[in-house]
Amino acid sequence: MVVLVIIGVLAALIVPNVLDRTDDARVTAARTDVNNLMQALKLYRLDNQRYPTTEQGLGSLVNKPTVGTVPPNWRRYLDKLPNDPWGRPYQYLNPGVHGEIDVLSLGADGQAGGEGANADVGSWQ
Repeated sequence: MVVLVIIGVLAALIVPNVLDRTDDARVTAARTDVNNLMQALKLYRLDNQRYPTTEQGLGSLVNKPTVGTVPPNWRRYLDKLPNDPWGRPYQYLNPGVHGEIDVLSLGADGQAGGEGANADVGSWQ
């Protein structure tokens, strides 16, 4: 019985710290993904003199766009398009709200804004 109490006390102390680390790791992974997507978009712009439109989206980094102006020097910029650490697609805006273009994850809650793990993770940060 004493062993079970000790395990319970240790779990009560350790589990909250581990859960906070999980949220921090997801935010860090989202920032890394956003930076990688921005680098791929810069290469796209270098080759094609413009960023993909919002309608063409981030998918234009993996597949040649068929809508809007077809890029003249397109090539594959990513092997596959990642989802954010919460399993949702990254958002892309051209023109952006915070810069020329914006790439963002809506965080854990999937809603704009928020704090902590629910905060947006974007290319402007």
